Amino acid sequence: MDVTAPQILELGAVLLLAAWAGWAARRVGLPAVLGYLGVGLAISPFTPGYVADREGLQLFADLGVVLLLFEVGIEVDLLRLRREHGRLIWAAPLQAIITATVVSIAALSVGLEPFAAALVGIGVAMSSSVVVVNITRSRRRTTDARTDEALLGWSVLQDITGVILAIVVLAVAGQGERSPIESVLRLAAFGAIAVVAAAALPRVLRRLRDQHDLFLVVSVAAGLAVAGLGAVLGEIPLALAAFIAGLAITESPDSAEARRRLLPFRDLLAVLFFVAIGTLIDPAALASGLPVVAGLVLAVVLAKSGVIYVLARSLRLSGNPAQLAVGLGQIGEFSFVLASVGHAAGAIDATLYAAILAAVVLTIAGSTVIVRLVRPRPLPPAAAAQPAQ
Repeated sequence: MDVTAPQILELGAVLLLAAWAGWAARRVGLPAVLGYLGVGLAISPFTPGYVADREGLQLFADLGVVLLLFEVGIEVDLLRLRREHGRLIWAAPLQAIITATVVSIAALSVGLEPFAAALVGIGVAMSSSVVVVNITRSRRRTTDARTDEALLGWSVLQDITGVILAIVVLAVAGQGERSPIESVLRLAAFGAIAVVAAAALPRVLRRLRDQHDLFLVVSVAAGLAVAGLGAVLGEIPLALAAFIAGLAITESPDSAEARRRLLPFRDLLAVLFFVAIGTLIDPAALASGLPVVAGLVLAVVLAKSGVIYVLARSLRLSGNPAQLAVGLGQIGEFSFVLASVGHAAGAIDATLYAAILAAVVLTIAGSTVIVRLVRPRPLPPAAAAQPAQ
């Protein structure tokens, strides 16, 4: 028998089980992501019963998060955001910086090292792009078109701000044997490569637009290659590098086509990404970290959703302020990536790591369900006549 046959069988079974769990979660009004996480927990080494091959799942999960954040990067259109949501261009980065600063200071005050505190702060400041997209596309949503656009724009700008902050922190921390100066130089070299890719890739895709197979191959290969270069040369996490790779073709007329063709692969591998997260949750470590979980959830509510609500109301952004605050009130993909970086470096221990994963699950569930219960108030005639900001 082929030695890979058991792994292929297991992968197919996990995907089928995840599909069923996602369907069941949606039937009871919860996001499908929670079903995927539950499957991961069920087949993890920390729970009784069958234990999946985590190494095999992790490879596909890594590919999933790379394509996921590559596609998010492609989705960014700063010119359109500035044109249609001018105030959002600086409101979202301001929120991300305020949240990251407040949470980092709080983490320092309870004894975390500066590097770990900064990673936790940045992780809490960023929302889950997957969850935000699902909120805006859900058949049960109560948000209007303006709120949907503001949610997506805010999430994208959070990602950009968080990536910049994370790269700076990683460079200053000088992870590995290299000095901070050498790390900065390596980041600069990677930045130069990304600029070259931004100039060359759209032209290549334009020539291949009518050749569907080659267009898809080049799109995926470019994302993986630039992400890999970022991890090897710039020493930044693959997911962050993949986001930058997506930005390389965001201004191209072919970016929408690349994104459309990538979506099926991204969705499939993203399922395995969330299943893989579930396999990392250790209930034993979590039991001793419940106060930390409560603290992280409180940080999301006060230092993130609270700040978003205040900024949205004070700046009179288009969209419902309460729905913006709740819809963005979760932590997700980037938070997991940063927590994994800290855990691998020994800066984040098993208890804190399990608490962060638990907070991801709780905040995703909470924001997805509660945002449907927040009903938008009808705008007064004067406000309704104003153009979107």
